[in-house]
Amino acid sequence: MFIRPTPKSGAAILFLLMPGAVFADVDIEEGRTVFTETAQPPCAVCHALSDAGAEAEIGPNLDEFKPTVEQVRAAVTSGIGVMPAFAETLTEEQIETVSLYVAKVTGGLDTAEQSGEGTATSDAQE
Repeated sequence: MFIRPTPKSGAAILFLLMPGAVFADVDIEEGRTVFTETAQPPCAVCHALSDAGAEAEIGPNLDEFKPTVEQVRAAVTSGIGVMPAFAETLTEEQIETVSLYVAKVTGGLDTAEQSGEGTATSDAQE
């Protein structure tokens, strides 16, 4: 059985394969909306994140954890521990947006850049 790639999946694959991808255009407002409203259940139900006004204590405190984009993307896509996977309920674009948002507002983008783990820039637009 052959699965035909769609333009959306092709673009996502191309983006992931691009060397030196730059995460300069973080849409803070859209990321906050995905975090607090779009995802079901909303991320804010379980995670503390000061930028989103979230003070939950079920999952990790994201302000303290400072996850990288890659860490957020993996957790949101596939789930981890008791956290559900959102790959079936959020679009790839929404997952990328919330991943960039969380990494940016927690300092995870800066952490990834300093450790050489990611290709993120610390001068993302807010």
